Amino acid sequence: MAYTLRELAAVAQATMQGNAESEIDAVAPLDRAGARHIAYCASGHYRSLIPESTAGALVLLPEDADLFPGNALLCHDPRTAFARIANLLHPRETVVPGRHPSAVIDPSALVSESASIGPQAVIEAEAVIESGVVVGPGVVVGARCVIGANTRLEARAVIMHDCLIGKRCVISPGAVIGGEGFGYVREQDGHWLVVPQLGRVVIGDDVDVGANTTIDRGALGDTVIGEGVKLDNLIQIAHNVKIGDNTAMAGCVGVAGSAVIGKRCMIAGGVGIMGHITVGDDVEVTAMSFLKSSVDGPGRFSSSLPATSADIWARNVGRFRHFDQLARRLRRAEQTIKQILSGGKH
Repeated sequence: MAYTLRELAAVAQATMQGNAESEIDAVAPLDRAGARHIAYCASGHYRSLIPESTAGALVLLPEDADLFPGNALLCHDPRTAFARIANLLHPRETVVPGRHPSAVIDPSALVSESASIGPQAVIEAEAVIESGVVVGPGVVVGARCVIGANTRLEARAVIMHDCLIGKRCVISPGAVIGGEGFGYVREQDGHWLVVPQLGRVVIGDDVDVGANTTIDRGALGDTVIGEGVKLDNLIQIAHNVKIGDNTAMAGCVGVAGSAVIGKRCMIAGGVGIMGHITVGDDVEVTAMSFLKSSVDGPGRFSSSLPATSADIWARNVGRFRHFDQLARRLRRAEQTIKQILSGGKH
């Protein structure tokens, strides 16, 4: 469906420049957009592409307005404005109510007539599927689960027994919610004894969970994911973790058991978070870092070493082995200097 530039400006909360009645019907990259596309530029890295763009309209920073002679929407946050426009021009497919003949639904489950149940989906005893829910192909919804209104469970996602999923969530393909947490104790003879995981996973409204991400059920209490949380692909959330509202995590993050993460945090890819620590609100952790102890927010934390050439890295590793010796020599030198300055003997 096409929208005029005037309509897009209202949605994007942006100032309009150009022909208000120009029609746009799709988004596209800055360097490939055509006459009926809208693109955006929010970074100086791509400013050189603006004058050459053939887009029907661009979303730009106000200071870049003079670089483009065509239609533009001007605002101080082009990424957010473009996201609003993209959601308008490319809405999700309309839910078609119904139940595929191959779906297996326990008679005791409560499934809304407005829900869409895909092929080979399984809905177990006493589960509740609320209005507008999409249960994709091969999805498993365990016993006594509650899936909130307008949530999408995409292909082969698994929601284990007793879990609660809020409204308007997206659980991507292959995600596992409520699997057994990694709970074992080691007996004196060296064998591992399993500790039953008796809690649940409780997920708030408007949460997105990426493909093949796993969120373990609590051991005794619950694993809790707050409202508006965004989890990328291939993330591991261990048992009894609590994540505050509107926190986002990029791919391959690992959070160990009973960690508590605050609100509005941004955890970059590959970060590891130790169990039983607390991360405050508004904390940003850069890629590949490891949090071993609690940190207060707001703040930005890093611990990873950037890659360098193999030769330099090999030399540095050689020096690492001598750090303890160098530290002892430095302490002795400091003590000697203090004695000299104080007039003492050494």
